[in-house]
Amino acid sequence: MSTFMAKAETVERKWYVLDAAGKPLGRTAATAAMLLRGKHKATFTPHVDCGDFVIIINADKAVLTGKKLEQKYYRHHTGWVGHLKEVQYKTLMAENPEKAMQLAVKGMLPKNSIGRQSATRLKIYKGAEHGHAAQKPEAWEK
Repeated sequence: MSTFMAKAETVERKWYVLDAAGKPLGRTAATAAMLLRGKHKATFTPHVDCGDFVIIINADKAVLTGKKLEQKYYRHHTGWVGHLKEVQYKTLMAENPEKAMQLAVKGMLPKNSIGRQSATRLKIYKGAEHGHAAQKPEAWEK
């Protein structure tokens, strides 16, 4: 018996919907990263991008546990001297919850070309509506 190795041409991609309403941001992001990477499949191969498409709805209703809303910051540097920008998560979740979810998922993907490729298959929406009904997405409930 030989080990199965998937090829990029033979990967079949499905669409999944994750509802983030009332669930912790990190738990939803971890599930999305697992689906994007393809780790839930029996045919998972580490060097091949064999993940699926993921739609996250109700990103504005995701919760942060503990005191993270007040204590957690998103920081990035512009490259100029003294230009460290920081945004408190309370502000980020109020103004742009899609960005907060995207940052959480991106941090859980590998930092290589497969991770960058996987991140393009992530679709995040603030409300319960999404425009991907034609793809017949399935609800992920695990």
